[in-house]
Amino acid sequence: MTSLPSQVSPPEFALGDISPAAVVGADVVAIPVLPGPAPGDPLLLGPGAAELADELDVDLLAVAELHGLTGATAETASLPVPSGTDRNPDLRLVLLVGVGAASPTDVRRAGAAVAKATRDRAAVATSVPSAVGDDADVSEVLEAFVAGAMLGSFEFHWRSDGPRRTPVARVVIAAPGMGGDQSLLERAVALGGAGWRSRMLATVPSNLKNPSWLAEQAEAIAAAAGLKCRVWDESDLAAEGFGGIIAVGSGSATPPRLIRLDYIPAGLSARAAKTLPHVVLVGKGITFDTGGLSIKPGPSMVNMKRDMTGGAVVLATMAALADVDCPVRVTGLVPAAENAISGSALRPGDVIRHWGGRTSEVTNTDAEGRLVLADALAYAIAELDPTVVVDVATLTGGMKVALGQQVGGFFATDDGLAAALSAAGDRAGEPVWRFPLFAGYEEKIASKVADADNGAPGPSAIVAALFLQHFVRPGGKRDGVPWAHLDIASVGDVEKEWHEWTVGPSGFGSRLLLTWLGVHDPLEGIAS
Repeated sequence: MTSLPSQVSPPEFALGDISPAAVVGADVVAIPVLPGPAPGDPLLLGPGAAELADELDVDLLAVAELHGLTGATAETASLPVPSGTDRNPDLRLVLLVGVGAASPTDVRRAGAAVAKATRDRAAVATSVPSAVGDDADVSEVLEAFVAGAMLGSFEFHWRSDGPRRTPVARVVIAAPGMGGDQSLLERAVALGGAGWRSRMLATVPSNLKNPSWLAEQAEAIAAAAGLKCRVWDESDLAAEGFGGIIAVGSGSATPPRLIRLDYIPAGLSARAAKTLPHVVLVGKGITFDTGGLSIKPGPSMVNMKRDMTGGAVVLATMAALADVDCPVRVTGLVPAAENAISGSALRPGDVIRHWGGRTSEVTNTDAEGRLVLADALAYAIAELDPTVVVDVATLTGGMKVALGQQVGGFFATDDGLAAALSAAGDRAGEPVWRFPLFAGYEEKIASKVADADNGAPGPSAIVAALFLQHFVRPGGKRDGVPWAHLDIASVGDVEKEWHEWTVGPSGFGSRLLLTWLGVHDPLEGIAS
């Protein structure tokens, strides 16, 4: 039976109100380097540099200049220290790291540079986060640095001889003046850890990762995080009318699943929690996408193990809600299926009936994501009485054409929700750009034989969003539930190293959602 080899773990983090030179046991000390205050001015070294230079009897500023550093973000230079110091005999390397303007983005990228330069090391002590100004938001800075250091060291392997590299085992944030607030560090680690988890799930190959395996991961998450969990198998799905999920999974030897996880804030009974607002998250869980009978070209199929990134993001978000003290009820739904090819596969021209009765003519079996999302969205609106619904999916190639690979796209029916998600994405380092739900394209999804055509031509991202909108705004008493659709196909893959993003499936979105749901009132400014 196929099983996943043991994987590396992300670094552990500690926070102390001390100088990095005072951290005993660290074999690396990383010091921030900033540009001079004006063009032509000398470089500036950050907190802890003077004390470390005295102990080493080395001019660290001269070392930085010798290596041609400018203070630009993520520049690095290293100085070997063969014999350590009197206070820290284990010290073997000093790392000088550019932090640019020391914005949260700069700190995140500097954190990734530290992580990449210290792979296979035991411990690094660093004052990089304390290079920011006195008026900086300490929590935002810590979140940025931890996310950068954690995701910059991400590693996945399936080698017979183990991983090629391992993350530095321990990162000590030696940040004089930052207060040493452990709760802020714990929150930062939860956010970074969610990014690691979503990326790991998206990276697992599909000879192991099928719908039932994904459901098992959800059950383990639920047990560890104190969540309620329900899984619909193929018999349950057929009996309850989840026609989209059943149809997409019909060609695979591994049947589909629908996963549901439920979170309520700590200390509340289920009865008391019913008075709280209810957020529903829906994540596309296509564990592999051949395109079905509308088959993809070979090169386009290679990375399709990551077509369940939306589901991975929802699972990782649900796992960390308690860690960020989310104050509202949250339900996560992941419709999981493998879009395969066989004699029983969904055919172009088939008509399927979704949960709740709406029908779709399938003119493109490679537009399968919207078919499974439609079932989950219709179920959420009718059965869960949501206050807000957000779905996440690697849905359309058109989004990559529009935005490239560093920004995700989204649609929203409520300006307050759009603003909240956009702000959360900016803070988390997972930026998104809003697209219009332009009603003028509605005619494109019209079908002559069903309620809608799943493969309509036109601007693909907008047309897909319009298709889904019918399942969240079907009319009646629940018409008007604020809804956002995150199409993260643009950022689903990382093709080359870029700061905290290492090559492979990105897992983009969990830090955005947790940053939004972890505020005091996530639904402030959103229409009810």
